[in-house]
This record gives sequence, C-alpha cells and structure tokens, in this order.
Amino acid sequence: MAGPTPVSALIHAATMVTSGVYLLVRINPILAQAHDWAPSLIAWVGLFTALFAASIAVAQDDIKKVLAYSTVSQLGFMIVAVGTGVYVAALFHMITHAFFKALMFLGSGSVIHGMNDDQDMKRYGGLAKLMPITAGTFLVGWLAIAGIPPFSGFWSKDEILVGIYANNDIFANKILFVLLLIAALLTAFYMTRLVILTFFGAPRWRDEATGEAPISNDEAPISSDEELPARHPHESPWTMTLPLVALAGAALVAGGLNLPFTKDLHFLEHWLEPSLLGNEFHDLPPGSTKLMLAVIATLCAIGGIVAAWKLYFDKSGGTGPDAPAILAQGWGYDDAVSNFMGGPGSKGFDALADFDGKVVDGAVNGVGKLIQLDGSFLRKIQNGLVRSYAALVAVGAIGLMIYFLVVSA
Repeated sequence: MAGPTPVSALIHAATMVTSGVYLLVRINPILAQAHDWAPSLIAWVGLFTALFAASIAVAQDDIKKVLAYSTVSQLGFMIVAVGTGVYVAALFHMITHAFFKALMFLGSGSVIHGMNDDQDMKRYGGLAKLMPITAGTFLVGWLAIAGIPPFSGFWSKDEILVGIYANNDIFANKILFVLLLIAALLTAFYMTRLVILTFFGAPRWRDEATGEAPISNDEAPISSDEELPARHPHESPWTMTLPLVALAGAALVAGGLNLPFTKDLHFLEHWLEPSLLGNEFHDLPPGSTKLMLAVIATLCAIGGIVAAWKLYFDKSGGTGPDAPAILAQGWGYDDAVSNFMGGPGSKGFDALADFDGKVVDGAVNGVGKLIQLDGSFLRKIQNGLVRSYAALVAVGAIGLMIYFLVVSA
C-alpha cells in the first residue's frame, strides 16, 4: 500500500476494501434463493483468496506490504463465511479486523516514523526496547489476528471455522475447513515473522547518534556504514501512540460483541437479525464440538507462531531464511498483468480503439453524412418557388396517367 499510513489504515482496515463483504451480506436473500453451487463457489473463491494472499505475505520484507496482503487474506476469510451462510460471523470478523488491522497499520506507521521512513523489516530489529508503547500495542494486534484467545480475532475466526465445519451443503466443506485452518496457520506465521524482525532480535540499523552499525547478516554482510542509512529509533509522540492504545483496547475486548457461550451474549447476531431475514445458517454443532474446533484452531495458531519463532528469532542479527522468490514476487501475478498490459494487451486495446474509431464511429458518421446529403438534395427541391412546385405536380400527374394507362392495357 503506497498511500500514507493513516489512509491505508482507514481503507485497508475498515471501509473501502471490506465494503464488498458488507454488500454480499446485504444481498443474503438473493444468495438464499440462488442455486446450490453459488454459495459453494463464493466460499471456495474466498478460500483461494485467503491462501493466495497469505502465501505472498510470508515472503514480503516491506512492513506495510505484509499488512496489505494480510488484509487481502482476511477478506478471504470473510468471503468464505458469506459463502457458508454464517453472515454474522462474516460481519463479526469484519468488525474485529477493523480494530486490529487499523492498530497494526498505524503501528507500522509509528515504526516507520521512528525509523526515518524506512519500511524494510530486515533493517529493523530490537525496537521493542526503544518503542515500548508501539511494540506493546502492536503485539495485541498480532495476537488478535493470529487467533489467540481471548483476543477478538480468535472469537470471530472461530465462528467462521465452526460454520464451515457444520454446513454440509457447501461443496467439500470438511476439505474447505482444513484448508482454511492452513490459511489461519500461515496468518500466525507471517505476522510472527513481522513481529520478530521488527521488535525482537539484534538491531540491524545504524544509530546516527553513536555511529554504531549493529548488524550481522551472514547472507548479506554490510561492507560499510554508507550502505545503512542513519537511524535513531525513538518512540512516537502521544498523538500517534494514543490511537494505538485505544485500538489495542478494542482489539482485546471486541470479541465480546458475539460470544458463543449463550444466546444472551449474541449481541451482534440479535442486532443483525432483521437484516438477515432468517437466512443465517443456524445448524451449528453442539458445544463439545465447538470446543474441540476452538482448540484445534488455537493449536494451529500456536504452531504458526512457534515455527516462525524458530526460523526468524536470531540474537546475532540474522533475518532468517529467505522465502521462495516466486512468493516474494506475488506468484508472478503482478508481473503477468504488467507484461500483458504492456504487450499483447496494449496492442489489443490499440486495435480495439482503431476499430471503434474507424468502424463504429465511421458508421455513425456515415449515417450523418448520408442524412446531410439527402437534406442538401431536398433543400434544392423545397426552394419556395410556386412555379417549381407546380412543375413537380404536373410531372407527378403525368407519371400517374402513364402508370394507369400501362396497368389498364
């Protein structure tokens, strides 16, 4: 996301990109009357989105790119919920996501501010001690999106997983459930990688105040200080940290909007009930099954966190193994689009423009010119002279006489 951090926090977390989820929920009567394959298609498109974006986020070094691809992945979770018919879970996750993702986008802005506009996580490290408020609040967002109880993301994501597991009308719903668990594990993994490279481990920046260059990276050693821009990491002012504290509090308690323990705690569901018109999927499993699924989801999240910690936490200043280049390049999708638009696509659009200009516009202009010629001819006939009109009447009368003579003969 190239825009300023406050803008990306608003757009990526709460408004524009999530509007599609809201609109899909609003058309729930149409989805309820659609063919059986339509909800399944929506759910599987959401799953592909979640896995596709999560796999790319694993390999990004720009802190805001990790969060941007994470948003795409979380939107996939919401779309899966829509396809499964658990509309309340979709909006529940949209709300909790708004809190913890806005928190992390603004937190990344605080880090970028403290690092003199550097966004490369491989040049961070050890910032938790120097930016304690930013780090502490960011960790709340990290635990929420990873799905660790009791943070808000756990409750909303768990509702989605329960709905998928229970809805047998969705094509291969158990396979969908397992694959979405993998997406949840990847979420915990790449967010833990971001947290470790940014806030923990040895510093990998040069302090402009001391002139020291505390960096140690065996894969890409720094030969001189000139290769490292001057940095003097510091905590952001209260105007930046106060929103972080407020959002961290919301990310911690927002799960209380729709707790699963009793119907009396389904505040969000009760509020949305008039808009869902009875189309919400309610055939959920018993409490023991829900508890089992929650435990499985939590273990997957913990597994992602532990795996990332083992791979990327390095007190010596290393940045861990590099991800496959194909993931860093977004599976080549952006390059493929650019190459097509700059090559065959550009030529195709030029040919289409020529066709439009010469054939379509030519036909329209040709009709206009034909009418113009007809008008010019008729204008000469309609000259306002009575003798000309009398001559035309005489010619017409003679013509009629000849016609009737010929026909009668």
